[in-house]
Amino acid sequence: MVRTPATVELTLYSVLLLVPLGLASGVVAGWRTGRPVDHGFRLIAFIGTSIPPFVLGLMLLGIFYVGLHWFPPGRIDISDSFVVTSPTFNHVTGLLTVDGLLNGRLDISLNAFRHLVLPAITLSLAHWATLGRVTRAAIIEERTKEYITAARGRGLPKQTVVWRHALRNAMIPGLNSTALSAAALIMGVFVVEIVFGFPGISELATLSWAYTPDAAAAMGFAVYSVLLVLPLMFVLDIIQGVVDPRIREGIAER
Repeated sequence: MVRTPATVELTLYSVLLLVPLGLASGVVAGWRTGRPVDHGFRLIAFIGTSIPPFVLGLMLLGIFYVGLHWFPPGRIDISDSFVVTSPTFNHVTGLLTVDGLLNGRLDISLNAFRHLVLPAITLSLAHWATLGRVTRAAIIEERTKEYITAARGRGLPKQTVVWRHALRNAMIPGLNSTALSAAALIMGVFVVEIVFGFPGISELATLSWAYTPDAAAAMGFAVYSVLLVLPLMFVLDIIQGVVDPRIREGIAER
């Protein structure tokens, strides 16, 4: 329970990063098929799905931490860790980016967010590429449908046709793919935590086997992973129900 907030915080920001960017980039690439922006998206998506997360994490650390000193590993700087562990710092949610604001310490929130940048990008890149590809394919299919032709024939602005009408239907297969990859996202967060020295559940699991094999800890870790996957899939299912009226109508008929 002490380490859960760190894992949840990293997973939360990764989802908040990959879903909007995946949908937006897929829409732009699908609506401008064959143009430079589409070729650029496909190239980055190919790279994102080809590089393993642990390799990508080490590359980002080498560039942005060792080379540029921008985004350090870990969860928070040593100087601020004394503030976080002090009795005067109230841990309301366990998320340092949120608790820092609740305690009036914007510097703590910014420091924690700075440490989250690289691991969140590493964790979300492959899933962003998958979501973007699915959304791109859906947009290409939606462009040929009659309601898009009718909307453009009525003189609606292009931005309205794309982001209000086409995106709403293209989101459905994209969210389906994200829900199906929820388990891979949770498994990936454990690998990313080890690469970046993030003090989450993965560190506890690996340390329990480092010196003396602990079968009970391994079984508990497996159950814990399932308990993380189920709420994430539940939230994505709710979002899908909000976006797709056919799901709401099916539930109402039951």
